[in-house]
Amino acid sequence: MSGILFFTTKDLSAMHKFYTSIGATVWLDQESCIIFRHGNLLLGFCRGTTCDTNGIITFFYPDRKGVDTMYDLLKERSTAPKVNEKFRIYHFFAKDPEERVIEFQCFLHPLEPHDGIDTLRNRRSIRVYKDKDVEDCILWKIFDVCRFSPTSRNSQSYSFKVIRDKKMLAYLASVRGEPSAPIGRAPLAVAVISDPEKSGAYIQDGCIAGYHFMLVASCYGLGTCWIAAMDRSDVKEMLNIAERYYITTITPLGYPEKIPEAPPRRTAQEMVTFL
Repeated sequence: MSGILFFTTKDLSAMHKFYTSIGATVWLDQESCIIFRHGNLLLGFCRGTTCDTNGIITFFYPDRKGVDTMYDLLKERSTAPKVNEKFRIYHFFAKDPEERVIEFQCFLHPLEPHDGIDTLRNRRSIRVYKDKDVEDCILWKIFDVCRFSPTSRNSQSYSFKVIRDKKMLAYLASVRGEPSAPIGRAPLAVAVISDPEKSGAYIQDGCIAGYHFMLVASCYGLGTCWIAAMDRSDVKEMLNIAERYYITTITPLGYPEKIPEAPPRRTAQEMVTFL
């Protein structure tokens, strides 16, 4: 975090009720001042004799569904959502109880990294891709972060192979039928490889590195899909990978044509046990 945006308010309790109702959480409560967190935005309100109402407070969401959900909640105090083609956003405006203008929006184009929690919550398996290449400069940014994927005893036993050859992509898409078909719909694929001679935990090292890659790719607006069971002799021969190496996954990589909605998830209470 790098800063906090502060406003004075005549009614601190009303600000608390409103901003928590739209998904903000209390980051710090100092009685006369409350600081809310919404994504990576810190928004503070301090009790005073006047109200600061200049400017626009903007909250952004990963997709239209998030914007529409907020519109349904605030419909009585909002304008209707619409697309702004100039800035490639989908948005609407509302007002808080003290008449501050609030904007709710999603971007209609890929974004640079912004918030780790959002990345973890919103990454999806992508199976259909746009006909658009991924520039090498973006790939190198991703791989630079992947250097920090943890490994057993710092063995750094993993490596990556970028595949752009169309014939290779077509073959990889065919080897497992429908489960591997997404590879053929992307402009490129990336094989995640680990070395048993460098680590006794080479499978775990490779899996962590693969997921590390997928999360970083998501930060740059790129889609991936974990394709399993690709550690095959025919695949290794075609990709010029020695037989002793282990192919953890070969994931398609590209800009999503569409992003599926998140499937239902268990609650945290259903998946955690304390001993």
